[in-house]
Amino acid sequence: MDSRIETLGLIQSACWRELERASRENDHEWRVMSMATLGGDGLDLRSMVLREVREQENRLTMYTDARSPKVGQIDAQPQAMLLAWSRRLGWQLRLKVDLSIETAGLAVSSRWAQLKMTPAAQDYLSPLPPGAVLEGIEPERATRGHFALIHGKVSAMDWLELHPDGRRRAMFDTQGMRWLAP
Repeated sequence: MDSRIETLGLIQSACWRELERASRENDHEWRVMSMATLGGDGLDLRSMVLREVREQENRLTMYTDARSPKVGQIDAQPQAMLLAWSRRLGWQLRLKVDLSIETAGLAVSSRWAQLKMTPAAQDYLSPLPPGAVLEGIEPERATRGHFALIHGKVSAMDWLELHPDGRRRAMFDTQGMRWLAP
């Protein structure tokens, strides 16, 4: 990004605007984020596709298989970190989130109705959980029963800009907004 945004409020708004774009644009660099959770074996890290953003609620939504090990990790420890990097913007965004899993209800059914006829639906139709050994079998298709939503309520946003004119960093959280040393 050639021009720089100068005020904290505009930076925060721009971050939410980019997150919203990432949820709609498949080629946006923030569409696939890294998510770190804490499990019984320690930290776990994986890539997650950002599906929806609700700035007014400070909420992000991603999809998962309800049998995935991350669901148990989230149940046991619902805090996580999301990490996004955009070379185009020169921005790193770290998001501290409180996660919840939704496996039934209108929200899940309506998203499944949109997804079920796409190739991505295959991820949720296996009778085997993610990571299971296939052992030469051709698994049969299942129903929507494994499709779930992960909601992340953003409690802190740590923004870092890598720019030819210098690095800048800002924090946005329940204590307000402030500049930090990069």
